Amino acid sequence: MGSLANLLVIVAVVVLVVGRQMRVQRLDTERRFWLLPLILGVLALRDPQIIDHQHTALSATLLAAGLVTTLAMGTVWGWTVRIWRAADGNVMVKGTKATLAAWGGMLAVRIGLYAAGSALGVHQAGSSLMLGMAVLLLVRSLVVNWRARTLEPARATAVLH
Repeated sequence: MGSLANLLVIVAVVVLVVGRQMRVQRLDTERRFWLLPLILGVLALRDPQIIDHQHTALSATLLAAGLVTTLAMGTVWGWTVRIWRAADGNVMVKGTKATLAAWGGMLAVRIGLYAAGSALGVHQAGSSLMLGMAVLLLVRSLVVNWRARTLEPARATAVLH
């Protein structure tokens, strides 16, 4: 996939994910939350340009630093989501202002890493951003699902006739 196509996929995923995160929604802990990250990861890893072969060590270091940072930011993002159990027993989630701040922080870190790589003459493919997005979404979903499972179960209420 070309760089422009990668960028468009990344922007579309970010708009979709952030838009959904800021609305109240029921969390379906049985859904395949790993599917979109898997697809993004496979698309990213298929790109032979994910590592700049003229600067292999530096390129791999930047990629690894980006992924480690993304792991941390995905964890933070997962903890910024408000989670509660509705009266009907469903688990509900909604992003908060801290969620938006986590996105802003992640973007700032990614821009910083890209700037550092550019200053060092390392070619950075859009597929590295796509791989980072895959890791981010997977980690965030794992954290949110784990937090949802730790909620107290819904209490049964007696119905009086």
